[in-house]
Amino acid sequence: MTAEMIAPEWMHRQITSEEYDSWTAEQCAGIEIVDGMVVVSPSASKRHNRLARILANALDEAGGSEWNADTDFDVRLQDVPLNNRRPDVGVYRADTIDKSPTRPEDVLLLVEVVSPGSETTDRVVKLAQYAQAGIPFYWRIEQAVGRVPVVHTYVLDEASRAYRAGELFAGRVAAVVPYPVEVDLGSV
Repeated sequence: MTAEMIAPEWMHRQITSEEYDSWTAEQCAGIEIVDGMVVVSPSASKRHNRLARILANALDEAGGSEWNADTDFDVRLQDVPLNNRRPDVGVYRADTIDKSPTRPEDVLLLVEVVSPGSETTDRVVKLAQYAQAGIPFYWRIEQAVGRVPVVHTYVLDEASRAYRAGELFAGRVAAVVPYPVEVDLGSV
């Protein structure tokens, strides 16, 4: 069995931003590009998707007319080598809704819901990548069946381009990003 039988040729070489931009939405769904290489993630659980949706809805409502919150869209962290992440939830300037790709300067907050298999990426790799890209806020949600989700918040220190730990929330989030948001994740 050859590698081409398991995965298409484009998954075995670096992808440029121009090439990625020419792909259809279906080709881009469920993948991220890290250092130009395609990274495929397994499908998220229903619990994972529900947490992301509830949080996105609360952030969207709290953001008013200036900020939108959505799930499942690309954030272009850099063009060369291509780093294109697909956070679980993103809050971006409302006036950039039709701008593609979404760039770090248009993003206020990115949220990752940790799943089995994404622990190191969400806790370490994305934390560093989002900080280097200048994303002002990052939240990481730890979930476990039968337990209340825990939200770890981080605030960017622009001088060092590193995050400092913010507040920790269990179940109910009441934070400012920079607008106030409250959401109950305890019943998920």
